[in-house]
Amino acid sequence: MVDVKDWLLNTQGVRLVTLVLALLLAGQVSAQTRVGVVDLRQALFASDEAQAFSEQLKREFTEPEQQVREAQQEARALQERLQKDGAMMNEQERERLASEFQQKAQAFSAMKQQLDQTLSSRKQAFIDEARPEVDAAVKELMEEHDLDMILPAEAVVRVKPELNLTQQLLEKLNN
Repeated sequence: MVDVKDWLLNTQGVRLVTLVLALLLAGQVSAQTRVGVVDLRQALFASDEAQAFSEQLKREFTEPEQQVREAQQEARALQERLQKDGAMMNEQERERLASEFQQKAQAFSAMKQQLDQTLSSRKQAFIDEARPEVDAAVKELMEEHDLDMILPAEAVVRVKPELNLTQQLLEKLNN
């Protein structure tokens, strides 16, 4: 028969007892931890401020977007003409058209890249500017609901509806 004292003192016994105690303590802590969940992206981009920002971007970038579309259409038309009529053209005309197509395609690519980069930086600036307000609203939710932590919705597989505080966060952002 194994003596309990000897078993507890051997390495495997110590590990097992430590593991059992850790699991018991973790169960106690998790039973007392109050957690909420928010979808920060949804709340932020559904806010009145974000909607106004989106409308401003649409107005501001309508013309540049149209220019990008036109450049794309011009390049596509040249490509189609080259594919359709290229066999019937003399070599010099075909090379000229191919060169023109390359220039239009490069111009389109540069314009699109510049537009995408500008839009991305403007959106990031909006997020950075809104961050303190979002953080303050999340802190208020934690205090109002006496929560220990709020997790992002992306990190949670399933949540009870009463623990999803996204709508309440949106209301705070709109006030």
